[in-house]
Amino acid sequence: MFDVLKTLSTLVQNRSPKQQSSPPPAHKATPKPVKQVASVDVSAQIRLAEAQAREILLEAKDEARNKLIAIERREGAVEEREKRANEFEERVKKTLAEMEKLKADELAKLQKIASLTRSEAKDIILASLKDELKVEMAKLIKEEEAGAHEEAEKKAKEILVDAMRHGATDYVPEFTVSVVKVTDEEMKGRIIGKEGRNIRAFEMATGVDVDLDEEGVIRLSSFDPVRREIARISLERLLRDGRVQPTRIEELVDIVKKETERIMFDEGQKLCHSVGVYNLPAPLVAMLGRFKYRFSYGQNMIAHTLEETKIGIALGQEVGADVNVVRLGCLLHDIGKIVTDEEGSHVELGVSLLKKYGLPQKVIDCVAQHHEDTPFSSIESMIVYISDAISGSRPGARYEDIEGYIKRLNDLETIAKSHKGVKEAFAFQAGRELRIIVDPGSVDDAASSVMAHEVKEEVEKKMTYPGQIKISVIRELRATEIAK
Repeated sequence: MFDVLKTLSTLVQNRSPKQQSSPPPAHKATPKPVKQVASVDVSAQIRLAEAQAREILLEAKDEARNKLIAIERREGAVEEREKRANEFEERVKKTLAEMEKLKADELAKLQKIASLTRSEAKDIILASLKDELKVEMAKLIKEEEAGAHEEAEKKAKEILVDAMRHGATDYVPEFTVSVVKVTDEEMKGRIIGKEGRNIRAFEMATGVDVDLDEEGVIRLSSFDPVRREIARISLERLLRDGRVQPTRIEELVDIVKKETERIMFDEGQKLCHSVGVYNLPAPLVAMLGRFKYRFSYGQNMIAHTLEETKIGIALGQEVGADVNVVRLGCLLHDIGKIVTDEEGSHVELGVSLLKKYGLPQKVIDCVAQHHEDTPFSSIESMIVYISDAISGSRPGARYEDIEGYIKRLNDLETIAKSHKGVKEAFAFQAGRELRIIVDPGSVDDAASSVMAHEVKEEVEKKMTYPGQIKISVIRELRATEIAK
């Protein structure tokens, strides 16, 4: 269309001004035929262009009209769809309302027929379903419980075996006798001394029973391993020194006692560090060191404590318990067995001792509950109990008769020490003899005889024992001066 308009514009511009403004003069001759033909051609082209333009305009109008009609149709279709959707929604709402009305009517009819409320009918239906499903539920629960118990038992065995493997230690069962070899039989005579004064002084200083009957050896017998070890070291030094006399015996025994205390403290530190415990009060460390020479049912207490603590740490890590509480509970669970100068079970004595030094209550509870004397208060106390049982009940770990024998001798000495004026008390001859050494300044000869009778009465009343027990009260007055 634009091309046609451009053609028309060009033709109009090419016309001369004379042709556009005025007609030809009348007096002039008629124009030449050639020029008239050219004018006719231009007019024809203009008319053709105008016709083409009108045709194009008509086509554009038709196209616009068609588009407008299509738009109107689409809008009408949308409106129709919205109208149908609204009608459908209204029908749905009406249907739902009718259904609710029918449901309410049916419920009313059912309640009227059954004379039940809605909640009562609901309870009846649920009870019926419960009865039907009870058997299935029980079966499923039983299967799940069986599977859980089997898996738990398997896992528990794995945990315990792994813990025992990490805690296993070597042990050597010991009894109540130490042996010192003698190369020269004449040394036995020197050990006995004139009228037996040397051997009496040695037994009184060390608290052990000396047996010289067997050739080539001297046997030292005592239920207290610390005393026995002190006596063994002292006797070996006396044999090397050769100066065997009461004063020298007492000097050596005092020296060895101090050295043994230092050794036991070092052993206590070693035990603590081996299980990762540091900064424990020094008196507790020293008491733990005494485990080196003590035995429970024939089981060395350092070996037992080390073994139990390792087992307890492994178990605590497996089950997510407080490992530090378990560690201290296992380490200190038998600390009361070292306390021999007070009345009570080793559990009670251990609890009292730990309270004295201000240890955490959770640790004290572990010690108090490790023999089930009181109910378990935490998973840590249960782990300490289990670890103690594992270490103590394994084959060959304990000897029941030894423990009973040691307890009887301890009870004898405790009864004797409970009397005023007693300096030392020693049980000899497997508990068949009790020697009591008194302070000569506070107990005279008459009081010594009375004390022997009182101790005898108390032993007969409180203890059960085979055979007889000889009770000797020894009062010896010494006057000692040192010349410088």
